Amino acid sequence: MVTAKAWVLKKHFEGFPKTSDFDLKEIKLPNLKDGELLLESVFLSVDPYMRVYSRTVMKEGDIMIGTQVASLTAYFGLLEVCKIKPGETVLVNAAAGAVGSVVGQIAKIGGCKVVGCAGSDDKVAYLKKIGFDEAFNYKTVKSLDEALRKASPDGYDCFFDNVGGEFASIAINQMKKYGRIAVCGAISLYNDSVPQKGPYMQVPMILKELRMEGFIVHRWNNRREEGVKALLKWVVEGKVKYHEQVTEGFENMPMAFIGMLKGENLGKAVVKV
Repeated sequence: MVTAKAWVLKKHFEGFPKTSDFDLKEIKLPNLKDGELLLESVFLSVDPYMRVYSRTVMKEGDIMIGTQVASLTAYFGLLEVCKIKPGETVLVNAAAGAVGSVVGQIAKIGGCKVVGCAGSDDKVAYLKKIGFDEAFNYKTVKSLDEALRKASPDGYDCFFDNVGGEFASIAINQMKKYGRIAVCGAISLYNDSVPQKGPYMQVPMILKELRMEGFIVHRWNNRREEGVKALLKWVVEGKVKYHEQVTEGFENMPMAFIGMLKGENLGKAVVKV
């Protein structure tokens, strides 16, 4: 009998997750059947979706949802939902995160102007280093509306939204006619105990004839190999650069998860087991 360690959801999150919401347990794994393999994880991923799914698909006492490191989200969200074209202007928020940083670089490969925002000056410097045309710290600008307008006076053709909430409500007013919005995440809302209220998006959606589409990457599971091959090729060619925020030790996974939700990571947040 093989034993393993697992993080269990001890208590459903109320507002922002706390370390006391988790419990580290030792579990016994079932015996292998003919043809089965037992693999040992080396790196694990912590991602914003885990906060949402913990409430919608988990009950207290369940092993915490999660995956080993793998992402195809930026590739399909940008190319299949936003459907970028050369010469267009693309806006990305949470741009220094795992998805946002790759979205911006793929958009550059596709011949677009890219504007990104992040929550620290170090992250802004990173965005400029990896090729974003414009980048700003949304926490220090006097007006988000003015910062967006300054970065692209003519507006935005595509908006890859990882944040939602107030940011999206402001950004939607600067979309160009027939603009496309890919809703990948809403991290600004995940930890709210009380749902945020307006402003609402219907009027600019109608007047600008915008298209907004939410998506989950599993839609393209049958094309996963295509996405991996394309991204790997760009990485090898130096067209896509990446950064990993590595937390050492499985026992520190809750802290890595909480830190990711607070925006403490630059690039992909992973845990080295």
